[in-house]
Amino acid sequence: MLQWQRTGAIPCPVMVWTPEQTGRFLDVAINHPLYPLFHLIAHIGLRRGEACGLRRSEIGLAAGEVRISNQIVQWGWETGESSPKTDESVNAVAIDQDTALVLAQHLAVQDADRARLGSQWKEHDLAFTQWDGSPLHPAHVTDVFYELSRQAGLPPIRLHDLRHGAATLALAAGVEMKVVQRMLRHSSITVTSDTYTTVLPQVAFAAAEATAAIIPRQSARSLGLASGSPTTTMDSPEPEETPPENQNPQVDETQDLGSEGAP
Repeated sequence: MLQWQRTGAIPCPVMVWTPEQTGRFLDVAINHPLYPLFHLIAHIGLRRGEACGLRRSEIGLAAGEVRISNQIVQWGWETGESSPKTDESVNAVAIDQDTALVLAQHLAVQDADRARLGSQWKEHDLAFTQWDGSPLHPAHVTDVFYELSRQAGLPPIRLHDLRHGAATLALAAGVEMKVVQRMLRHSSITVTSDTYTTVLPQVAFAAAEATAAIIPRQSARSLGLASGSPTTTMDSPEPEETPPENQNPQVDETQDLGSEGAP
């Protein structure tokens, strides 16, 4: 962040925003017609084409999910609809209650626009469209994203990095890697773990802190000894327990357990 502010240079090709920065972007974007689209990408990590191609008929507000089976793709400047990137990409993704509310409000506005325009409305069963129901151009969505990011004073990231950010924030919140894989609809968990390996140390640290926090303690422990104090064990005034000598030593032969014996 500081490097970008000083020089304007992007530190690395793939970056994600912090939770505070993501919230700032969404706050700035909230009154823009494409806000629901950006909200969806930031929360469940849709690809740009999948968000542009999301069908109204595949939004299940009562079930709390959206089904991804369509995308808007770009060939040069021309666009068209196609199936998602991989077979695994065609799937349902759970949405939280706030996201369901954002989508419900957006669909209500779209219904009002359709009724107002009448025969001028171009029906494509798309959740996110231009003012007359025509499909969005993915490049236009990217341009809007960059402009809103600039207005928010945020370091520049790609729109696709908002998808990476959704995964990173989920992992940092303690969501299991397998669940994040299903959300992103990766072909294997290896793809997910390899992509987000940089966030794993932070997740491990947070897990360690959370584990320590649930262990009840009645007293605090002083570290170190006063000058001249006799040496004592650190956790108890009792003498340190010495393991008994092995009266019947045995040596097990090392066995090659192979992959089935690995932990």
